Amino acid sequence: MEQPDSIFDQVDEDRRAQAIAEARESLRAGRVTDHSVVGRWLLEAAEALENGRPMPPAPLSDRR
Repeated sequence: MEQPDSIFDQVDEDRRAQAIAEARESLRAGRVTDHSVVGRWLLEAAEALENGRPMPPAPLSDRR
């Protein structure tokens, strides 16, 4: 019996291309978050999940 495709195997190529274009535009516009900021947030998020607390809000770029 053949397994049905997972929803993760279904790729909308138009949406994928649009997301990549949007990401590149954000980079050009300087809408980025420093690696160290994201790293600290990931550690806080992991600790929150381990202890049953809500996830902290994700860090945002200074430029929007």
